[in-house]
This record gives sequence, C-alpha cells and structure tokens, in this order.
Amino acid sequence: MFSTVLIANRGEIALRVMRACKELGLRTIAVYSEADRDALHVRYADEAYLIGPPSPTESYLQIDIIIATARRAHADAIHPGYGFLAENATFAAACRDAGITFIGPTPEAMERMGSKVPARNEAIAANVPVVPGTTAPVASVDEVLRLGEQFGYPLAIKASAGGGGRGLKVAAQRRDVADAFDSAKREAAAYFKNDEVYVEKYIRDPRHIEIQILADTHGNVLYLGERDCSIQRRHQKLVEESPSPALTPDLRAEMGDAAVRLTQRVGYTGAGTLEFLFEHGQFFFLEMNTRIQVEHTVTEAVTGIDLVKWQIRVAQGERLPWSQEQIKLTGHAIECRVNAEDPAAGFRPALGKLSTYREPHGLGVRVDGGYAEGDTIPQFYDSLVAKLITWGQDRVEAIARMRRALADFEISGARTTIPFHQMVMDSQAFQRGSATVRFIGEHITEEQLKSLAQPELVTVENDHVREEVARTFAVEVNGRRFQVRVAGSPPIQPSNGAAASRQQTSMPTRTRAKQGTRQAVDPNAIASPIQGTVVSVRVQPGAPVEAGDVLFVVEAMKMENEVTAPRSGTISAVHVSNRAAVQAGEILATLASGQ
Repeated sequence: MFSTVLIANRGEIALRVMRACKELGLRTIAVYSEADRDALHVRYADEAYLIGPPSPTESYLQIDIIIATARRAHADAIHPGYGFLAENATFAAACRDAGITFIGPTPEAMERMGSKVPARNEAIAANVPVVPGTTAPVASVDEVLRLGEQFGYPLAIKASAGGGGRGLKVAAQRRDVADAFDSAKREAAAYFKNDEVYVEKYIRDPRHIEIQILADTHGNVLYLGERDCSIQRRHQKLVEESPSPALTPDLRAEMGDAAVRLTQRVGYTGAGTLEFLFEHGQFFFLEMNTRIQVEHTVTEAVTGIDLVKWQIRVAQGERLPWSQEQIKLTGHAIECRVNAEDPAAGFRPALGKLSTYREPHGLGVRVDGGYAEGDTIPQFYDSLVAKLITWGQDRVEAIARMRRALADFEISGARTTIPFHQMVMDSQAFQRGSATVRFIGEHITEEQLKSLAQPELVTVENDHVREEVARTFAVEVNGRRFQVRVAGSPPIQPSNGAAASRQQTSMPTRTRAKQGTRQAVDPNAIASPIQGTVVSVRVQPGAPVEAGDVLFVVEAMKMENEVTAPRSGTISAVHVSNRAAVQAGEILATLASGQ
C-alpha cells in the first residue's frame, strides 16, 4: 500500500490522475517545467516541484530527476500518465530499483509489449493475426527500399516505441522512403527517446478498433469492450466512440478473446489497450499501448468502471471484483479531442493565450481539460486543450448531445478543432457509422476544411505585423440581445489615462518582431506558419525549386509541419539553420525576384 503518488506528467491527464488519487485518499505530487509554472495541474496538486526547462527532453523525460524528485517529496508511487515516460521500461525499472511503485505494468511486460516489434512477435506466438511487416527494427533507407519491393507500396514506417501516431510516416512510393524514414526516426527520438523504427504494409482504408483490457496481479484479465478511433489526422485520433458501430457481438467477443490471450501470455498487469486494424470483417493486431489511453473516458462512460482508480488499486495488489460475464456496455459514448489546431490550415498547431475558456455542462457531458481562462498554450507539448465526452442511451442521443456540447464550448484566443468536430457530427457518413481512417479526405474534403477559416487581418504598422483578430461583443437592440462578431483593429491605447481606462476591455494588440514582417511586404519571402523549431533544412541558396517542394520542416507541439515553396524559382537566401527556434511569420528563406 502507498499514500503519496507523484504524477510524472502534465495537462489534463495529470489532473485526471490527481482527482482519482484524491478520491482514494492519496496525497498528490506534481512536477512541472519552467513553461508550466502556472499550469492547472501544478495548482491542483498537494505539492509541486520544478524539474527543468520547457523542453521535455530536459524535464518530463529526465528519469533521474523525476526519481530524485519522488524521493524528495517522499512519494512511494509514480503514475506516468500517457506519453513522455509512460511506456519506457527503463523508467519502470528505475522506479522499482528506487523502491517506488510504478503504477503500470512490470518493466518485463512493457519490454515485451510496449515496443512494437517485440509485440508483433508475441502476437504471432499467441495466434493473433498481425499486419504483414517486419519482425525486427530496420536500420537504413536501403533496407526499407528492399521491403518496398517485397510488400509493395504504400509502406508505413513506424516508431517501435511509439504511440498516438507519433513517429509514423507513410511512404506512398519509392521516392518517399528517405524523407519518411528520416522523419519517423526524428519524431521517435524526440517523443520517446528511442529512434528505432520498423515497417508494415500500409492498409489503405481500415477502421481503427482498440480493445481495453484490465489485468490484476492475481492472473485475472478482462476486456472492457472496444473503441472505434477511425477519425484521424496525421495518424492521430480526433474522435473516438464506444461501442464501435461496425462490430457485431460475435466479432467483439473474438477480438476481446484475442486481446486477453495476448495479455495473459506476457503477464501484463494494469490497464492497457490493444489496437487493431479492421477491414472487410478481418482484424489485424497493430500494437499495444502499455498505459492508460487518452480515450479511456468513453470506456469509463459505457462500463461505469474508473480505469485510473483501478490502475492504482491493481498497483496496490487488489483483485479485480468482476468476471468477464459481468462486464456490460450501457449506452453509447463519444469523445472529441479539442486541440489547439487550425483545421482550415491542415490542422496546423495554433498557439495562443486563452482569453475565453468556458466548458459545457449538463446531463451526460464530461470535460477533461488541462487549461483555464488566461492560460497560454506552450509550443513544447501536445496540442490537446481538453477532451469533450458525451454519453447517451444510444448513439443518436450521444451525437445530439455532442452537437449541443460543442456549441456550448466557448474558447477564444487560440484556434481549436471545435468547428471540425461540429462538421463531423453533421456528417451523414459519421451519423451512419461508416467512418474509416480515410474519413478526412473522403467525407470531409480539403475545401470543406478551408471553409472553417476564421477572420484574421494583417496590416503593417511601424515595422510591426499587427494581427487583427475577430472579437465578439454582446449588443442589446430594442431589448433584444445579439452577439456581434467584429473583425478589425482594436483601438490603439492612447497615453491619456482617462481615455485608456475607457478602452480597457479592448483586446490587446499582438505584435511580431520586425524580421517577421517581411512576409507582409515581400512576395518572395517564405515564412514559418507557426512558432516552433526547425528540424530539417532541405534547401540551399542557389537551389532551383518547384511549387510544392518541401523546403523546411518545423516542429511544434510534437508535430512536424512542412513548409513548401509557394511557386517555382531559385532560392536566393536561407535565413535559418537546423534546430533554430522560429516565430510565426519569421522568414525562413527568400526566392529570387523577377522569376
């Protein structure tokens, strides 16, 4: 038994774990980077400790610092959340060596299932069907090219230690292999501190179905139904639901039995998720996430089982109180991930300060959020702002409730995926339950996404770029209240104190440094669309380029974003180097004029 838990994570999952701990009477310890000093999870915990700079590689991924902090805070258990060190067997072993309980599977089980290549081999041994691919990591571009000849294209190059779509790149044809291989390894190293990758045949149009399992230390393993996570962008989930509209009871039982069989084989304990691709009535094991999932909430909604509490209880040695026959799914649940991203710009990360943040409420509505009004979303971490979950007696009611809750969710100061989720809920394909992983592109087109663009004007004043963001005012006319949206420049604050006080409610002007203004006046400038870090420079001065060629890759919120040539021409200058930190609007390169 333990009394104090350190949560080695941040944001909404740190808060989720802390709430479960407090309900169990456990003391909570937060850790935070310099970027998270005022974060909600820091304020909510019983104690909080600074562990490093904003970069996760210098803070949330530092095993020695987290173990030392746990000792300093007298924590006798650590919950890793998801991401960061959650699936790191070295971290789990370090906790055990330090005499601290790791709330999750053993390091041995994690090594067998947390890395994708060993997990594939375990699945094959357990007679669970797998996607055709390698059973060992691949070390070079040449090796991937040989596999392309064997399996055919497209190929999926995937981080062996990955999850959540991180470190997954698709090579549609031979010429894409080198860039996809390099990018997958970069993302894998940045997010998981392990750059090993492997290769699978890329199945073009499946559903993404996952089975939630829960196992105790006494040999009991249960599956708690499935989640359909097919609506994705960049191979990362945006909408999840339970149960899947595609599965029959017989298929659910068959997939659940396969998941239990594989879980038992490796001696797994705690909560975990086995992911499958499902197409034409067949399922293929994809990977196991040896941790709690972002979307665990929909399983909790339809089963009534608090998965995070049971992670903790299992870690304390408790026995699961149910048989498989007692696990029943009631109603239907949907989760929408509200990310700080701009759907109209290819889901590009959208940093900002949340000038408005008001969550929806009501029967069957749950919000797991990581931010509050006035908080700034940093560039260093995942773009998730909040998870919105609705439950209904059936799928129709869950969708209707989600549409209402999305309309009630008020966020301003940063673009979010809420307009996209509203478009999904209105989609006939989604309402029919026919979405696959190609939902975006087939049922929601690029033109439809672009229609979600919000007003934003840019003018040049005194060598600064001034962003004029749409503002909303409440106006009363003849006793009737209206919401009026105005896109325009906020009044400039005068020096006169009295006049300034009358304009205190105006939105403050945001400016960018003079270097970033060149885009507004120079049609030959190629600017970064986001704040982030340059992780790849693919062009040199004097190089000819074609429209659409990838010139730079800028990482923000753990996602790589390609910056392409706006037209054909010759590069006259490159203004940044690899690993350079850049601001939104900062000039990366310049095309020669007169071409």
